[in-house]
Amino acid sequence: MSDPRSQKSAASLRIASYNLQKCVGMDMRRRPGRNLKAIAALAADVVVLQEADKRLPPRPAALPHDRVERFGWQILPFGQPGGSLGWHGNAMLITPEIEVQETEHLELPGLEPRGAIIADMTTAIGPIRIVGVHLGLLRRYRLLQLTAIRRRLEQLDDLPTVIAGDFNEWGSVAPLDGVLRDLRILDPGPSFPALRPVGHLDRFAVCPGITDQAVGVSGDAEAHIASDHRPVWLDLSLR
Repeated sequence: MSDPRSQKSAASLRIASYNLQKCVGMDMRRRPGRNLKAIAALAADVVVLQEADKRLPPRPAALPHDRVERFGWQILPFGQPGGSLGWHGNAMLITPEIEVQETEHLELPGLEPRGAIIADMTTAIGPIRIVGVHLGLLRRYRLLQLTAIRRRLEQLDDLPTVIAGDFNEWGSVAPLDGVLRDLRILDPGPSFPALRPVGHLDRFAVCPGITDQAVGVSGDAEAHIASDHRPVWLDLSLR
């Protein structure tokens, strides 16, 4: 595990991904405040979240809007009526210095309801597109979902692109690589389960125009208990 705060460069953009498990920690208590502390410790510019909403309709936010905003984050507009934070539990937070240009959400195929969120933004290092995902439990559907995302990206204007999220892949990522084609999957390290991580579930995929400077898993004290996943982070620059 690594401390991202000691490695951040002013010339890079930091993207983090965190499966909140609806803010229920390893002690089975829902305490959003410690999830926010774990997020703050990442010193990230953009945070992609999974399982940010409670399970039952109207799926209210597990991470309350007002508390998120008090920590200085802007919540991107992916939420649905009823107070949800995101789309199919996927949400995205940015710092005030980043300017959002466009957002959209994408329905994904599969047995379970799944979706992706897409945001184009202007950052200190230039324009970038970030896709937030929480892929399915079965590899067959993970491949279909990544195929749908790749096809949608091919329809959009060309921008440096990062896919971030819970890839839910326990085995080799070679089949996922094959589907993503020119996007390269990065492995920050084991992030699940949080108390003693062995599963490399949380990952990033980057296009050829992006240079990954550093990537890792948070070793923050809050992160080992606040969810069943630890947050992962990526420092990148544009070529």
